[in-house]
Amino acid sequence: MSQYANSSSWTSFLKSIASFNGDLSSLTAPPFILAPISLTEFSQYWAEHPDLFLNPSFINEDNFKDTVKDLDSDVESTDVAKMLLVTKWFISTLKSQYCSRNETMGSEKKPLNPFLGELFVGKWENKSNPEFGETVLLSEQVSHHPPITAYSIFNDKNDVKLQGYNQVKASFTKSLMLTVKQYGHTLLNIKGQEYLMTPPPLHIEGILMASPFVELEGKSFIQCSNDLFTVIEFSGRGYFSGKKNTFKAKIYRNANDWSSKSNDPIYTINGQWSGQSTIVKNLPNGKKSDPVLFYDADKTIAEHLIVKPIEDQHPLESRKAWLPTAEAIKANDFDGIAKAKTELEETQRELRKQEEEKGISWQRRWFSDVDYSNGEEEQQEPTTETNDEINNDNDTDDVVSNTVKEHASENDIFLQLASKFALSTKNVPSGTLIGDKEDKKQGLRSIHWRFKRQLWDEEKEIVL
Repeated sequence: MSQYANSSSWTSFLKSIASFNGDLSSLTAPPFILAPISLTEFSQYWAEHPDLFLNPSFINEDNFKDTVKDLDSDVESTDVAKMLLVTKWFISTLKSQYCSRNETMGSEKKPLNPFLGELFVGKWENKSNPEFGETVLLSEQVSHHPPITAYSIFNDKNDVKLQGYNQVKASFTKSLMLTVKQYGHTLLNIKGQEYLMTPPPLHIEGILMASPFVELEGKSFIQCSNDLFTVIEFSGRGYFSGKKNTFKAKIYRNANDWSSKSNDPIYTINGQWSGQSTIVKNLPNGKKSDPVLFYDADKTIAEHLIVKPIEDQHPLESRKAWLPTAEAIKANDFDGIAKAKTELEETQRELRKQEEEKGISWQRRWFSDVDYSNGEEEQQEPTTETNDEINNDNDTDDVVSNTVKEHASENDIFLQLASKFALSTKNVPSGTLIGDKEDKKQGLRSIHWRFKRQLWDEEKEIVL
């Protein structure tokens, strides 16, 4: 049990949640449940295993069978081999995203809510693997209300590019379990071959016992431009097995085989995303191969991002901006936490006030919002959260422009990939399919964030 379980502060916090009827986003998280890390840093988890991130780019017609022989000694094609490795990499990103604070801090902690314009940059030099080259991470807080983090990770040497954005909306159930809907998606380009991925919903258990931990639920999808399609279904203890953090992934030749159940998947993968998983191949004669190890999260060490020393960082860079707050959190200095957070938040409020007086909005640095509504008349989505969401530690409002700079073209890769498995392109929870309840709501927008490489190439102030 957490050291806070019997504290009056924790009891008071639980009572405030249970009795609160207004906008949960106005509730301030108590200092003792804060993590000394901003949400902008979470983007690094996509590539903290550079070998898994880059391995699909090394596959070709000459080596594809050897490359994945530990998973399938008779894999049928380069495309299938790549999908196996992309799925393996996706699973490898989950443990640090959703377990790292539990393992290092004793229980799940709430990350610091980034301020508008906050930046986090770094690189993996991969000196022990020269063939990998340099991998770059750029993360930017493009919106504060609602909180949205956009990110890009690219490796020019091996022509691997990733971009995406994430937003969360959370609500408490009557039993004080925190449910979290994720919004956004990720696009991966490997030497011209495209993959669209959606993150799963999740919930936070153990709040009443003051030992919170994350459990994933629902589904994630991976759609490739060659039609191969992976569905990953998450569950907690007692559904697929008696273990927590369980998942079942199935790789199909196309999304129709999944949605119509017309054909069996090529592969089925079972296990724990925070531990071991195994893979089975469905053979043409109706039999199945013997299960073999697919991935072992406990034996795969993360390669940490290289970030500049604090003194060399720009004031907008996350670790420099949050340094006083992070140090106070690590020292359990609750007064120091409140003071440091208040100073940063007041500075941000003043900036937003000045922008409003001048009639301008914050200029995003490397990302742009793109309209995917295809000219359809849709109502503007509110820029403040609804009364069942808790997304922030402070109440700074963005000055949001009513005009979108760019409209998506008909051959946009996101539209093409989404259409392959009927994914809604509206601003709905990730993984929502066309015709689902969320997709049918009125007044939805279709605005998504995209990385503009030219803006990074022209960057003058921020260096790696």
